[in-house]
Amino acid sequence: MNLAPEDLAQLQVAKHLLENPGFVAKVTSIIGMPVEAALRHLPGSVTRQIATVTRSALVKALDAAVFTLKDVPGERSSNLWHKAGIAVSGGVGGFFGFAGLSVELPLSTSIMLRSIADIARSHGERIDSEEAKQACLAVFALGGRSASDDESETGYYTVRAALAKSLSDGSIIKLISAIAERFSVNVGEKAAAQAIPALGAVGGSLINLAFIDHFQDMARGHFMVRQLERRYGHDAVQQAYQALPRQG
Repeated sequence: MNLAPEDLAQLQVAKHLLENPGFVAKVTSIIGMPVEAALRHLPGSVTRQIATVTRSALVKALDAAVFTLKDVPGERSSNLWHKAGIAVSGGVGGFFGFAGLSVELPLSTSIMLRSIADIARSHGERIDSEEAKQACLAVFALGGRSASDDESETGYYTVRAALAKSLSDGSIIKLISAIAERFSVNVGEKAAAQAIPALGAVGGSLINLAFIDHFQDMARGHFMVRQLERRYGHDAVQQAYQALPRQG
């Protein structure tokens, strides 16, 4: 089935958002150095703890009341309110460095998950359904890599297929583990930047704003695609998506 021209244009916007994640570039401009340089300053013990902290943050976010939004598909999302909340929590990370991450990350992840659910609702998702909740969680896996990825394993539909496989036995724990592996890459970059001594609370807030802005972009792209899939079918949209050029 061919997509209508206006829907194909929307799919192009979604692909641009999903295939050109800008978190690293935004953080680099904030801290004034490449993220890779900041990562080299993280102690090995911290790097090992990030995976544990990240997984715990996702579990706590899922347990929190983040899906208390009214189930009104199509209602406009409130992105600015969520950004304000996450800027405050980012000040904690910036002031305390990595020591504050285990406190700040569950809070900021909960705020982001609620924002993602808000965006999902604005694109017609029934956010009280298990499928929609899993689709919201999946956003944290987008725009990040796992340690075992090569370049061919980072595409949007490839990541979705990998997450679907992890859920094939119905285990939400396996899904969270698969998402945490990818989410921890972005968390590590955020932690490294916020750990820079001269950054302070203001810089930490700016990094958290870049963090939520990144995942709001991933959510917008993801739920644009899902909205089109409900209209045209998964296979037709995937085929059209893959045929579109990647815009830098």
